[in-house]
Amino acid sequence: MAMPLPSVKLTPRPRLNMRWYSWLFLVGAIFYGISWLMHWDDRGALWVLERFESPMERRESVWLPDYRAVIDAKPLPGMEKDEASDLAYDPRTKTLFAVMGRNPFLVELSLQGDVLRKIALVGWSNPEGVTVMENGVLGIVDERRHNVTLVKVDADTRQLDFSDYPSYDLGPSKNQNKAFEAITWDKRNQQLVLGIERPAQLFTWASDGSQTLAGDKQRLPSSELDIRNLSALSVDPRTGHLLVLSADSHLLLELDKKGEQVSFMTVLGGFNGLKNTIPRAEGVTMDENGTLYMVSEPNLFYRFEKQK
Repeated sequence: MAMPLPSVKLTPRPRLNMRWYSWLFLVGAIFYGISWLMHWDDRGALWVLERFESPMERRESVWLPDYRAVIDAKPLPGMEKDEASDLAYDPRTKTLFAVMGRNPFLVELSLQGDVLRKIALVGWSNPEGVTVMENGVLGIVDERRHNVTLVKVDADTRQLDFSDYPSYDLGPSKNQNKAFEAITWDKRNQQLVLGIERPAQLFTWASDGSQTLAGDKQRLPSSELDIRNLSALSVDPRTGHLLVLSADSHLLLELDKKGEQVSFMTVLGGFNGLKNTIPRAEGVTMDENGTLYMVSEPNLFYRFEKQK
């Protein structure tokens, strides 16, 4: 009589017991996905191109790699729940105006980030962008209302009422929750530059700097805006180059007059003199001396200076 063969108990192979090259492929795929989302490939290409820029070309641009933080994450007192949304420099008063989005108001700041006064914004819904034009005129973009309002501010202003000032409809956006957010005054070209948050797009609107806009807004080519979102805009008054801030990409881009990328600066901790990553960079502006200023949600102030 044949003896029965001993039974063999098979141990199921764990599903995650993958070969080393499978893990390598998985890690590589994840890294590629993150790189694509953060545009590290584009940044790497621009970093390489930056190495070939001549000293003259660097002098004729803003050249963001040379900037270092001299005021790093200074809190704006009492504004922890107000959400700093943008920042603009006023060459007449040598001060800054920041707009708060959650609880609408303007705050005037010194160049060191000290609070000088608050101006209530009555009737605004979600102000996200601010710029200083001419003779005390400020442009304020309301993302929820999809419009830009041109207000007048002087030394005695303590409150602004939406119904008292001319507003211009910015029209519908592809994503109404990620619509027009950024604005800056381009003095040499006598126009406002406006930006849609996502997908990032640029527009211009002609003006003489008063409370009047001419014609309708015009779309600009945006092929160089390889960023996850567009948070804020500023024009360097010396070169006319456009600065484009992206909170999601942790990045500040410099575009020349042709709209081509010239240089960039990351706002991650450990770079450009930053101790920690800027939590959510929402506003940027530059003065006539080339000093760079930023604000971040919820209430943080930054100042960068170029190292010579």
